[in-house]
Amino acid sequence: MGVERQWVAVVVRAQLGERDAVAELVRGWHESMWRFVRRMLGRDDAADDVSQEVWLAVVRGLPRLKEPERFAAWLFTIARRSVVNQLRDKYADQPQTPSYDEPDPADQVVGSVDVMRLVDRVPMLEREVLVLFHLEDLSLEECAEVLAVPMGTVKSRLHRARRLLRGVATEGADS
Repeated sequence: MGVERQWVAVVVRAQLGERDAVAELVRGWHESMWRFVRRMLGRDDAADDVSQEVWLAVVRGLPRLKEPERFAAWLFTIARRSVVNQLRDKYADQPQTPSYDEPDPADQVVGSVDVMRLVDRVPMLEREVLVLFHLEDLSLEECAEVLAVPMGTVKSRLHRARRLLRGVATEGADS
C-alpha cells in the first residue's frame, strides 16, 4: 500500500508545523488506526484512550520521521506499541481469573457469520497480522515493519491466522 503521494505532502507539511496538515492526517488516518486498536483491545473505550495516546506520540515524533512515505507503517507501529503497553498494564493490574465479557453489539454481521467475532477468537499474534493485512490493507512489507519481524514471519503468521480463522469459523458453524 504505502502512503500515496498526496499523503507524503501532508506529512511533510505537518512536519513543518502546519496545524491544518496535522488535522488532515488525523482525519485521514484516525478511523483506520482506531479500528486496528479496537480489534486488538476488544473495547471501544480502551481504543479511544489508546488512540489519543497514539496521536500524541505521532505529533511529538513527526519531526523525527525521516521517510514521510512510510507514515502508515510508522503510525501502526506506534499504535501496536501502545496496544502492547495497554495490555501489559491491564494484565499486571488484574488477578489471573478469566473474564466473560458480553458480546459487543457494535460488531457487524456479514451474512450469517460474524466475521469480527471470529477474528477476535484468533490469538493476538495472528489477529494483529490479519487485521493489518486484510482489514487495514497494509502490504506484507509494512506489516513486517509494524510488527518488527522478518517478512517470512509475517507470511507464516498470516498463513497460520487464516488456518485458525477457518477452524474457528467451522467450529462456529457446527454449533
